[in-house]
Amino acid sequence: MPSSPFKRSAVDRLLPPEATGGAYRPITETGDPVLHRRCADVVEFGTPYLARLLRDMYFTMHAAHGAGLAANQVGVDLRLFVYDCPDEEGTRRIGHVLNPELRLVGDVWSTRGEGCLSVPGAQQELRRLTEATVHGQDWEGNAVTVHGTGLLARCLQHETDHTNGTLYLDRLGVEARTRALHQMRRNRARTVAERDERARLLAARTQSR
Repeated sequence: MPSSPFKRSAVDRLLPPEATGGAYRPITETGDPVLHRRCADVVEFGTPYLARLLRDMYFTMHAAHGAGLAANQVGVDLRLFVYDCPDEEGTRRIGHVLNPELRLVGDVWSTRGEGCLSVPGAQQELRRLTEATVHGQDWEGNAVTVHGTGLLARCLQHETDHTNGTLYLDRLGVEARTRALHQMRRNRARTVAERDERARLLAARTQSR
């Protein structure tokens, strides 16, 4: 999902409890096959593997200044994502959804800049509905429903797309997609270096507590 809407730096911004003990994982980039196919459904719940994966994803999302992150963005072929994103009222919403199924709500659309952690350093305007609902499960297998408005609705659409093998690039017109790829080529090295440095600083801060 696009860069975090929160204005504090990644180092100063409070990590949610969900990220406690997490570690940074390299983020896959467009062209990696795991990003371009529907991921496998999660069928085993409540496992130590899932608990570790989610902690690492929350941590990685924050280190990369993201508002959402799907498992295939850290190279894991599973249908799940995490998010830390405000809704239309500015309320911070934090959570995760496994095996998400998206339902678009209403007929109000919004066009705004959108990026993707797997397309580092690029942003293009994209039209999406301003309200969305995702049904799925939590990491223990319990049913969950997340309703989002504003930026959270955009995040839910973006991350569910990831679990189905669709990048935001795929929803852009030819010209906008070309611009995004040019931006990525120009900005990728700096963006990735900044993520690595934030991850290092976050890890050092959490270890010193």
